[in-house]
Amino acid sequence: MPLPTDPAAPPALRIGMVGAGFMAQFHLRALLGVRNAVLAGVWSPTPARRDAFAAAVNRDGLGPCTAFASLDAMLTSGDIDALWIVGPNYARLETMRALHAARLAGRTSIFAVACEKPLARTLAEAREMLALAEAAGLLHGYLENQLFSTAVQRGHDIIWRRAVPATGRPYIARAAEEHSGPHEPWFWNGPQQGGGVLSDMMCHSVEVARFLLTAPGESRDALRLVSANATVATLKWGRAHYIAQLRARSGGAVDYAKAPSEDFARGLLTLRDPDGNEVVIEATTSWAYVGPGLRITLELLGPEYAMEFNSLATGLKVFLSRAVTGDAGEDLVEKQNAEQGLMPVLDDEPGIYGYTLENRHFVESFRRRAMPMESFVDGVGVVEMLMALYRAAELGRTVQLPDPELETYVPPVARPRGA
Repeated sequence: MPLPTDPAAPPALRIGMVGAGFMAQFHLRALLGVRNAVLAGVWSPTPARRDAFAAAVNRDGLGPCTAFASLDAMLTSGDIDALWIVGPNYARLETMRALHAARLAGRTSIFAVACEKPLARTLAEAREMLALAEAAGLLHGYLENQLFSTAVQRGHDIIWRRAVPATGRPYIARAAEEHSGPHEPWFWNGPQQGGGVLSDMMCHSVEVARFLLTAPGESRDALRLVSANATVATLKWGRAHYIAQLRARSGGAVDYAKAPSEDFARGLLTLRDPDGNEVVIEATTSWAYVGPGLRITLELLGPEYAMEFNSLATGLKVFLSRAVTGDAGEDLVEKQNAEQGLMPVLDDEPGIYGYTLENRHFVESFRRRAMPMESFVDGVGVVEMLMALYRAAELGRTVQLPDPELETYVPPVARPRGA
């Protein structure tokens, strides 16, 4: 006998995925744990990828999913309510422009859009992404998964519910993310990606830190950005052996002898909280960490308390002796670098990294026609922090905020060669 349903409840959200690569796969796995969502369509410029993605969606029971031959066909199909933009950084603004045009022409039923991190490659691009969404009357969400990590959500709740009322707001948030390097060649290309590891990974670090420093329900911009200081370097992938390895691995598409991006970045952001107190975000990221896999570490410090998290301090570990051989893979943890020995295992990567709760929140917000807790406004704020850090590293000094130069600023590694 079927369970009764609420006739007043909004219908399931029909999602269209723009992109069918690594990030789309994570969202697919996460959506298996989300109710009231249908992955109704996918478009990727690579036919084999979009066809394989649609087949996987249908096999997993999240469809029916159509692999559309063009972005316009998906936008105008009438089968999609919300767009998830998870393709390459360099294509995101073009996607938003197409969605904006379709909305203004009355050619699409889409009423919401969510975009992966970072929102854009520059502050000018990020502001245009927000302006397009607002002009088209779209609900908009910024997909920052680490903010929705189960550990982050639980730790944030405990600190703000138990410690802050007794002793005061936190004042230091530290965040680090490290792995051995991206999957796709375009991530390594400064102009296409928008930078190097600072753009690719510090977008996570600064926003999860900003979230930890803000109260439940408090707007992220309750913290006023005051200054930025940063250091960047190419430590591993600028060495001759690894330049050759990267060139071979990418089929010649990436040449760090001619156009390297940074593989290490350290940033320090100073902000003011609503009480006028100084607070600090300290972030470190690298593509030069060779360990069991992707490592995320977080700390939150306050007057009489501390919180910490390490994604590789797992409860589940496996040991494989020398007799256990096989092809390299990432079946234990993302960016896995070994196939033998004692290794941590993430038993629920989408949940631990935050993708499941993130998708659950965005689906329910859009179904109920509400703006998510993380919107394009927050995505613009993240890009402003990143540009301030890049400019500080380029100038070799602390940058004071607000800084009008950031409005047109492009990081050195993202500029056309010779510019």
